[in-house]
Amino acid sequence: MASGSDALDVIVVGAGWAGLGVSYYLSRAGLRHRVLERGRIGETWRTQRWDSFRMNLPNIQTVMPGDRYDGPDPEGALTRDEFVALLDDFAERNRLPVEGDSEVTELAPGPVAGIYRLVTERGTLEARNVVIASGNLNRPVRPTWTVDLPRNLTQIDTSDYRNASAIPPGAVLVVGSGQSGGQIAEDLVRAGRQVFLATSQVGRARRRYRGRDIMIWLVQSGMFDVPRKDFVQPSGRIAPRPLFGAQHTISLQSLSAQGVVLLGRIDGIESDGRLSIADDVEDNIRFADEMSTKMQRQIDDYIARTGSNAPPAEPDPAENAALRLPRPTIRSLDLAERGITTVIWCTGFQGDFTWIRLPDVLDARRQPLHEGGITKQPGIYFAGMDLAVTRKSGTVLAVQDESARLVEYITRHDSVSAQGRQ
Repeated sequence: MASGSDALDVIVVGAGWAGLGVSYYLSRAGLRHRVLERGRIGETWRTQRWDSFRMNLPNIQTVMPGDRYDGPDPEGALTRDEFVALLDDFAERNRLPVEGDSEVTELAPGPVAGIYRLVTERGTLEARNVVIASGNLNRPVRPTWTVDLPRNLTQIDTSDYRNASAIPPGAVLVVGSGQSGGQIAEDLVRAGRQVFLATSQVGRARRRYRGRDIMIWLVQSGMFDVPRKDFVQPSGRIAPRPLFGAQHTISLQSLSAQGVVLLGRIDGIESDGRLSIADDVEDNIRFADEMSTKMQRQIDDYIARTGSNAPPAEPDPAENAALRLPRPTIRSLDLAERGITTVIWCTGFQGDFTWIRLPDVLDARRQPLHEGGITKQPGIYFAGMDLAVTRKSGTVLAVQDESARLVEYITRHDSVSAQGRQ
């Protein structure tokens, strides 16, 4: 165990894109640090993504600090394994001090003021600063009543789904119509499975618009730079990210046309064991369509305002697909009667921060308390938090700006300068 005088300048917890981005700038700043990873680099990407997964960002935007994309397919999308390889290569080229198989089981005050102690399976380390980059989207969240569903029903989360052949025969109920729910529902129906999709009020977006991948327009126009304060609702809630198809548009209409049975929101379990379904599926479809239309208008306004050279908009088959809603509307769902043997919960994630033993860092739900990654506990920071600073926070789009800004803050506020600590 190190003494306080031998403590590292910084320890980064997590070697995903956020942790590696911070490490890159720490190295450039001359700060002695280590990156502790519970498994391998990009462990969450390796183990919590399905087989056909692709990035929602085009290749030209999927870059790490100091890099740029100069390949043949700027508007293509990396697979899960290609993105992991990108992270591995980035860490190796930049000689980042990553220690794999080093899960942090406790972060607590150290032996002297201004020092923090981190306990791992390999031993105990101390540091003046700790950057928590383990992510706040790695622990699945389900409704509490799911424990009352039949025991012979297979229930998995988004993070457990791999492919259609890995789940039992029978129909599948996918709960949640955001990015993961929409993409998994399409993966299943294309594999020939009968799919029911419980929808909710989630927006959607076209994949391409006016000659470009829509993400390029959204970034170029500044829509992803909108600060957090401007999209947090008065209740503190933040609307979920819209449904993007990977490389092509996915809409509720296109899923319906492929044979997915669209349902409203699931309200809970009825006394006879059936699932209670809200009568809101058409409202949810309308909500998604309105967001897509609004997004397209904002891009049109940007193109007109800047005089950008862009072709006229073309119809998207996914937006004009034939909608086939069940009639009458399904308000009560008997899982056995419908042949449903598996439920996939695409109902969101939280972060697992149970290992943090510090005041003023977590709220009552054990989730991060911070402003732009900076906590009230001196020397404790969060990196890579979803929607933390702007709309691009929590995506690779933010890695360069937010990592550099955080390291600059650490350098300015660290109690001892980096000089002389090499």
